[in-house]
Amino acid sequence: MRVGIVGQRGNRRAAGIVADLYERLSGMGVAVAVDEESADDAAAWPSGRPDPADLGVPVDELADCDLMVSIGGDGTFLFAARAAGATPIMGVNLGEVGFLNAVPPEEAVAAVTAEVEQYQDRGAVETRDMPRVEASGDGWSLPPALNEVVVQGPRRGHGGGAAVEVRVDGSLYTSGHADGVLVATPTGSTAYNLSEGGPLVHPSVSTLVLTEMCGEESMPPLVVDADSTVTVRIDDADGGFVVSDGRARQELDVPAQVTLERAARPVRIAGPPLDFFAALGKIE
Repeated sequence: MRVGIVGQRGNRRAAGIVADLYERLSGMGVAVAVDEESADDAAAWPSGRPDPADLGVPVDELADCDLMVSIGGDGTFLFAARAAGATPIMGVNLGEVGFLNAVPPEEAVAAVTAEVEQYQDRGAVETRDMPRVEASGDGWSLPPALNEVVVQGPRRGHGGGAAVEVRVDGSLYTSGHADGVLVATPTGSTAYNLSEGGPLVHPSVSTLVLTEMCGEESMPPLVVDADSTVTVRIDDADGGFVVSDGRARQELDVPAQVTLERAARPVRIAGPPLDFFAALGKIE
């Protein structure tokens, strides 16, 4: 078995957990690969640490592992998930809320050990799927988003939006001037979507959430079936952008149309289930 570990950058506690996991898993005969920055963090490792050149690999190469472990906040989890492919991923929570990370730091070694033992017994770990949403347009597509995709004008605020038209499976839902439109998964309903006034959706519900961003004649948020095809057309602007999970970005030549659909491949989550309502209780 091979386990890949991604630690939050610049976080000493994350680096310490990386080192603890390496020591425990190596003692179980498991091959361990660590993201390059964590592998090179000398302060986090005890004496006799492995050579960073042998241990550290680019995050994209961790998709070849049998299990990935993300140690940090939701941002670290999203970073790791983009590279995970079909590899199961477990999140250790060092953030304040942690909607994507179910394992508390003090239980990290025990939780990962349990998953490894399950793999050794059964040849696989038990997983559950988290859907993603994918944006595409004329000659381009963005990496699938676990939280949300935003289609917007050239900038937020007065004078920066665009004329938007939103259709669901070809039927017109809304049109008018707005900063943009946000399309979220149930997982992402607690993130950017919530700050824009969108609804909370339990992660077990199979949906997409459409939330208009600062519309002049705003329509209420809409929850649609996860297999719906959403199209967003933007016009009457100097340009626009599509942003996937706050990182991957596509610039648009306006007028432009963006298609948003559930991605063919979900993120596979390993480890104990998240207590959604306990996490909600941490939102201020």
